[in-house]
Amino acid sequence: MPLTEAVDEQHVRGRLGRRWDDRALGYGIVLILLIVSYGLCAIQPSTDPSPWAFLPMLATVAMVFHVTRARRMVQRVSWVVLSVAGVTAVIADLFGLEGPLLAIPLSAASMIALLVAPWVVIAHQVTRRGLNLEALLAAITAYILVGMFFAFVYNLMSQISVDPLFGEASLDSLGNQLFFSFTALTTTGYGNLVPVGTGGQAVAIAEGITGQLFLITAVARIMRGASAKRATTSDA
Repeated sequence: MPLTEAVDEQHVRGRLGRRWDDRALGYGIVLILLIVSYGLCAIQPSTDPSPWAFLPMLATVAMVFHVTRARRMVQRVSWVVLSVAGVTAVIADLFGLEGPLLAIPLSAASMIALLVAPWVVIAHQVTRRGLNLEALLAAITAYILVGMFFAFVYNLMSQISVDPLFGEASLDSLGNQLFFSFTALTTTGYGNLVPVGTGGQAVAIAEGITGQLFLITAVARIMRGASAKRATTSDA
């Protein structure tokens, strides 16, 4: 191989390595925002989502669009929508708006945002190759986003239903809904919280199946990418 070609190849690999590092850092920031969002939601004593917990969630989704290098127009539209949603939530809280008039829109908006975000991550990673830090962080990020999405499905159901999600014997709060969501997603099944209605039970079954399918497909994608990268290196 001529010297110039070797230098060019090293330069390209260096740029790709820096790009992977930048994206891995971006996914790390997304995970930190997710932890903050989860913590703020988990401490909610009732089923009503807090507007101040809604803001880091919106920042998480905006960061996902940035890290996944979505089209500039898509990023701009998403940032405008997310900014309007955040400002509206803060204004509503400052004016003392509470109850279903605020809780239902916040819950529905959170559910939609948390539905879009993991699909954006998966779509970005499906064409990637190689087992690296970026791929692992992206898989963890998408998995947590799915768990939080189902938590707000339960939350919205509890907002529009007259009966508590977990019955009269258990406290129906956003924190408990988050806890139950991740036990259903991971099929842990502690049994201390159980939806009493058929709707909640159906969603729990769907979440358990989703969690297992996600793990299978995510691990398969990562391993396939790692094998493809090794094969490419061997051929070179």
